[in-house]
Amino acid sequence: MRWILAAFFVLGGLGHFFAIDRVVQIVPDFVPYPRTVVMITGILEAAGAIALLIPRWRRLAGIMLALYAVCVFPANIKHAIDGTSLLPFAESWWYHAPRLAMQPVLVWWALFCSGVIDWPARRRP
Repeated sequence: MRWILAAFFVLGGLGHFFAIDRVVQIVPDFVPYPRTVVMITGILEAAGAIALLIPRWRRLAGIMLALYAVCVFPANIKHAIDGTSLLPFAESWWYHAPRLAMQPVLVWWALFCSGVIDWPARRRP
């Protein structure tokens, strides 16, 4: 699960650079310097993914990636409401609704893969 999540975040981080003009379109209006924010978050997303694979940094990376997923939720909402197309198939609610619903799962996944939480597989002392 950790490797899949890391790959997901690395690809997402790289996407910030390969499709920067499209990603800037989903940044909420209250965010200053949207292009700079997109570049910085792309770097942080990829760095967090790599750190997730390093045992010494894993716990912190999981917490930071979970917080990142919470912080980008307004962009995901704007993306859904505006119907901005980042991907060829990403224009309908058949894409946006599951994506929004999966955001809490992404937060859980980052925390679980990093050992911050152990639910639902409780470890007994």
